[in-house]
Amino acid sequence: MSAKKVASADEQKKAAALEALKLVKSGMNLGLGTGSTANHFIRGLGEQVKQGLEVKGVPTSKATADLAKELGIPLTTLGEHPFLDLCIDGADEFDPELRLIKGGGGALLIEKIVATSAKDVVIITDESKRVKVLGQFPLPIEVVNMGIKATAWKIERVFRMLGMNPKMTLRARDGQMFRTDMGNAIIDAACGEIKEPERLEVMLNNIPGVVNNGLFNGIASRVIMATASGTEEIKAK
Repeated sequence: MSAKKVASADEQKKAAALEALKLVKSGMNLGLGTGSTANHFIRGLGEQVKQGLEVKGVPTSKATADLAKELGIPLTTLGEHPFLDLCIDGADEFDPELRLIKGGGGALLIEKIVATSAKDVVIITDESKRVKVLGQFPLPIEVVNMGIKATAWKIERVFRMLGMNPKMTLRARDGQMFRTDMGNAIIDAACGEIKEPERLEVMLNNIPGVVNNGLFNGIASRVIMATASGTEEIKAK
């Protein structure tokens, strides 16, 4: 891949996004991710649409939908196109097995629905997102608003069963409880190190009150990561 030297984190994000843009072909139905890195991809896609590229995108958040509309990218839904050719999104962390933590932007539920509907899921990141073990970034857990405290102690119990004792925080913004596009709350669990991520994902999702969590295991096809030396592609084993 690219050997061009890239300095800042934002430049790296843009470099990874533009590399992923090479995978897009006319006629594709695309999953459009959420966040600063995905936004670089969407802006690049908008430029290609202006030049005649014919695609349709399924946005993973209202913010993504608004940006795509502003750039003239035609949008669709999973109702109309339940099978997607390609999904491009960012990640808060990824490990050597391409397991991810996502949801820093609060769109984890729709991101997971869209990603698991795509034939090819490409994660674009800068090099700071690569970790040996997941957990440095707090794990987002989306919960319904009813009985948040009751759901929280059940979440704590699951972590303890797997030998973890994370600091859990109810996400807030501007002094108010954060709400996702679906109207739910998010509990961020700062673990430091996540043990048995596949088992943890299933156990958390089995708790009544938990909508989903930010562990994306076995979903990414590959990661396009930009570094100070250029971009590289890491494929799922």
